[in-house]
Amino acid sequence: MSERVFIFDTTLRDGEQVPGCQLNSIEKIQVAKALEELGVDVIEAGFPVSSPGDFKSVVEIAKAVTWPTICALTRAVEKDIDVAAEALKYAKRGRIHTGIGTSDYHIRYKFNSTREEILQRAVACVTYAKRLVEDVEFYAEDAGRTENSYLAQVVEAVIKAGATVVNIPDTTGYCLPGDYAAKIRYLMEHVEGIHKAVISTHCHNDLGMATANTIQGVMSGARQVEVTVNGIGERAGNTSLEEIAMIFKSHREMGFATNINSQKIHGISRMVSSLMNMPVQPNKAIVGRNAFAHSSGIHQDGVLKNRESYEIIDPREVGIDDNAIVLTARSGRAALKHRLHLLGVDLEQEKLDKVYEDFLKLADRKKDINDDDVLMLAGKDRTAMQRIKLCYMQVTSGIGLKPVASVCLDIAGEKFEAAASGNGPVDAAIKAIKSIIHRTMTIQEFLIQAIDKGSDDMGKVHMQVEYDGNAYYGFAANTDIIAASAEAFIDAINKFVK
Repeated sequence: MSERVFIFDTTLRDGEQVPGCQLNSIEKIQVAKALEELGVDVIEAGFPVSSPGDFKSVVEIAKAVTWPTICALTRAVEKDIDVAAEALKYAKRGRIHTGIGTSDYHIRYKFNSTREEILQRAVACVTYAKRLVEDVEFYAEDAGRTENSYLAQVVEAVIKAGATVVNIPDTTGYCLPGDYAAKIRYLMEHVEGIHKAVISTHCHNDLGMATANTIQGVMSGARQVEVTVNGIGERAGNTSLEEIAMIFKSHREMGFATNINSQKIHGISRMVSSLMNMPVQPNKAIVGRNAFAHSSGIHQDGVLKNRESYEIIDPREVGIDDNAIVLTARSGRAALKHRLHLLGVDLEQEKLDKVYEDFLKLADRKKDINDDDVLMLAGKDRTAMQRIKLCYMQVTSGIGLKPVASVCLDIAGEKFEAAASGNGPVDAAIKAIKSIIHRTMTIQEFLIQAIDKGSDDMGKVHMQVEYDGNAYYGFAANTDIIAASAEAFIDAINKFVK
């Protein structure tokens, strides 16, 4: 039977410390509820004494969330602890996370103190917090650079004072995986009463080793991991929640399990990225745009024959509909044939060979090969094959004017007209189209990309539309971005309206 590892999410505290990523209380509640659905065990909601806004956010999150423990951060200062306890008064399960720096760098230069005084302050802050809440977590800041024997003294003392969780942060991301593992093992072997508390990891990614250090920490005895969605956080970020969850899920032989519902990972990743205005790098593990994309011909052929040839995770396990076969000059015939089949075009081998030759020539000249390119190479025009076509569209908008769009659609040879106003010209056009189609559809993703540069550039629109629980993708390119948006929306609709 697998041992349980508790997921402590600090997206709303450590993650929010990234410059430009601050959220308001409503947005924080939205993220907290999504974290609850994801299955995290502890939500670090903020640092209440730092500002009235942070205090309010902790209060409101404590009210809004039901089963996860709500945690509030403090320094080893009585006022901090009092304010945190007040902020947590509505929490069904509240935890105060208090602590102090234990490395000689912090003791000498940050506190101008001594090891003995820091040890006393550590015990005092835990003792004080324990009077206000039952669940107290102690952090030994910069534990990664703290001498093991002194760290063991501090950990033993705070456990005796009542700490239920002890956090061993690699605050600067300095540790090597083997060193961090050895540090946790040392504590497990040398601290009297260590099993009365849960040992927690909190690793930063300054040298790109946060995930590796966290895994090593768990393998050495830690049973709580402190993580953030998309790995956001101070400087180079924190340990990535999605990476830890999927490592344990993929490597069941390790004998560890979390409460994470992995199918919710992709959704919360996009939510956090959008709300914090912090794009996820395309090659980010698990949640990056290219995490399940294949462009090499050898890889594409292998994946089409058997997904597990080049994928250790089924994209559906993390909430992504499917992998992406990206057509480039490195793609093989199998990938081109697969894309044509998805577009409803099946070619004989001789014709496919000729189209493939033309495809390679085009791929050498053009960075991205889209569906229209593929269909034209195959002698098909996608718009001619579509049941629904845009006949015309007229949009009126400007400063002081409410945008209004008039559209005419050709549906299987019959023309329909409609007009609608909206929040902007694109919104007006979309609403007009919806009034003709009469289906309940939701736009889940709407991306605009310039193909070259300049005010006369072609705009490329990628749209994901949800209908009847399924996602459908639409693409269009036009020098008029409003027209491209409408055409992309219609392209997606054509995928489910027969």
